[in-house]
Amino acid sequence: MKILVIGSINMDLTTYVDRLPTQGETKFGRSFKQNPGGKGANQACACALAGGDVTMLGAVGNDSYGTVLEKTLKECNVVPKLKYDDSVSSGCASILIEEEKHDNRIIVVPGANFSVTVDLVKDNITLLEEADIVITQLEIPMKTVEFIGKKCKELNKTFILNPAPGQKLSAELLSTVTYLTPNETELALISGLDTEDYDSMEKACNEMVKKGVKNLLVTLGSKGVYFFNEKNHKIIPAFKVSAVDTTAAGDCFNGTFASFIAKGYQVEEAIKFAQKASSICVQRRGAIPSLPKLEEILK
Repeated sequence: MKILVIGSINMDLTTYVDRLPTQGETKFGRSFKQNPGGKGANQACACALAGGDVTMLGAVGNDSYGTVLEKTLKECNVVPKLKYDDSVSSGCASILIEEEKHDNRIIVVPGANFSVTVDLVKDNITLLEEADIVITQLEIPMKTVEFIGKKCKELNKTFILNPAPGQKLSAELLSTVTYLTPNETELALISGLDTEDYDSMEKACNEMVKKGVKNLLVTLGSKGVYFFNEKNHKIIPAFKVSAVDTTAAGDCFNGTFASFIAKGYQVEEAIKFAQKASSICVQRRGAIPSLPKLEEILK
């Protein structure tokens, strides 16, 4: 099965600190790394490294970062279909990672990612028509995401929407989604309901299903994944590991999940493999460099 990722691709500029600075405070960092990332690219690479047949549609600036980003996709066995935009820079993410608590703060400058427009998707509509599974996120314009959802519904494609960064979603968009993959905070924002415990989370998920979402996979970090649809309401526990960098954990989960769905695995099985991949990912530093290969996931 063919998988199409339409989304963001960034250069991640990551600083590791012992403690995040307070307002107005300047601190020395422990180390600095520059690595390719962005939710779209992370998910595409995770999917391909897990054995998926993956194409990525996105945009970069006509700069040195853009060249490196395309090269990275190819090295991960992703087929890149990138627009080079002369008017803006490639997307960048400034990431602070607090090593003691394994916490992170991220600021994204979208740059060329906002050039992933409806027209760009229309110009490459054959990619969507030929795909079996389509994945996107919210680091590209919302109008583009809504158009992707509409076309997936029309063409009966499996549509995976990772609603990050969190923001409100229209009922029309939700009605197109096969798998919605928020974390707790994103679910609360989308539903307008608290998600502080499992009872409230169930109510929030039920509201999403009423609006047409077929399945929800709510990622709960070390607590696992809450799988919810009209027939299933269950927590699938996480693997117990010592995390050093959680930057790409969610993206690794989404990409690996798509890869195993494409291989024909049942949803719960695909979730477990995706959790295994994420548990490997968080024990390494960086985004794309932390992603595991298929043989590691299957061990």
